[in-house]
Amino acid sequence: MNSSIHEFGDMPDQDSRRGSGGGAAAVGRSDASGRRGDANADGPLVGVIYNPRSHRNKGQDLAIGDRERVILATPEKRGKIIEVLADFAARGVDYLIISGGDGTVRDVLTCGAGVFGDDWPVLAVLPKGKTNALNVDIGAPPDWSLAQAIDAFHTGSRVTRRPLDISALDTESERLPVRGFILGAGAFTLGVRAGQEAHSMGLFDSLAVGMTSAWGVVQGMFGANDNPWRRGVEMTVRQFPGGEILAHSGHGDPARRMILMASTLHRMPLGLKMFGTKRAGLKLAVLDRARRRMMASLPLILAGWRPGWLERGGYHQRDVDSFEFEIGDQFILDGEAFPAGRYLVAQGPELTFVSA
Repeated sequence: MNSSIHEFGDMPDQDSRRGSGGGAAAVGRSDASGRRGDANADGPLVGVIYNPRSHRNKGQDLAIGDRERVILATPEKRGKIIEVLADFAARGVDYLIISGGDGTVRDVLTCGAGVFGDDWPVLAVLPKGKTNALNVDIGAPPDWSLAQAIDAFHTGSRVTRRPLDISALDTESERLPVRGFILGAGAFTLGVRAGQEAHSMGLFDSLAVGMTSAWGVVQGMFGANDNPWRRGVEMTVRQFPGGEILAHSGHGDPARRMILMASTLHRMPLGLKMFGTKRAGLKLAVLDRARRRMMASLPLILAGWRPGWLERGGYHQRDVDSFEFEIGDQFILDGEAFPAGRYLVAQGPELTFVSA
């Protein structure tokens, strides 16, 4: 996870599918004649995207022994990922393993949209990043090795998830939508920045989430009105189906919201239940204002408590088909900041993930 800002124009477009190879190298014997999704008796044809910059990959080698039918790629830039994936598709890869954190998964899903469409190979994630929220949900072991993940194609369990699919509405860009699993804005953006401090202290995954969440509650309860954790950002949310504007509770400036979060994950890190009970679908949570009563109750709310006054108090929880939001500040998708603007958030294709 880092704090750089992506412009949607920086992301790959459909034309970036030109070429193949992109740093992909066969390890052992690779059989390009295999048809994707139809693994033969020799086992699946496996494509591996390895991010050497991911936190837990630094200084680590990929130990796969003498395994065959494995294609390893270490794309140096986002623009190369789409070339690698096009090469994987041309070779008929059955099983795509991503070695990296949430940001690596986001980039692979984004770059693969124009390659695989709605017909992706089976996926697995080696949780090697500073944050691995997707893995918390799908349940792969934190110390999973590549060899174990390959074996799990036949022996492991499988779960399906649909990523968020985020498109810019205030540009005429031909760029692909951005895809990921956790979107946050407002105080969540501040929390990600605070998370960088947690990482510098050696705290990662749920520990970092817990520390930054606690710090946000403290700031919301005791900060002054001009404290950025309490002030919120300019934001309008329109929910679908129906297209109605999400009503503001009237607490604080009606043009501003303190925090917005959306996800399609069933379980969140640290067991947080900002969306309520575990379930599928696109879930949205919005907090209008950091009122002290609300902030004092927030730990219980995040643990699943749903008092009757919650909506009146300015905490809105919705299950939606999709939603639009217009925001005057950056938002965060899986740990990385994207610019202010107007966006449509929907659900991407159904993906199958292998777990242990």
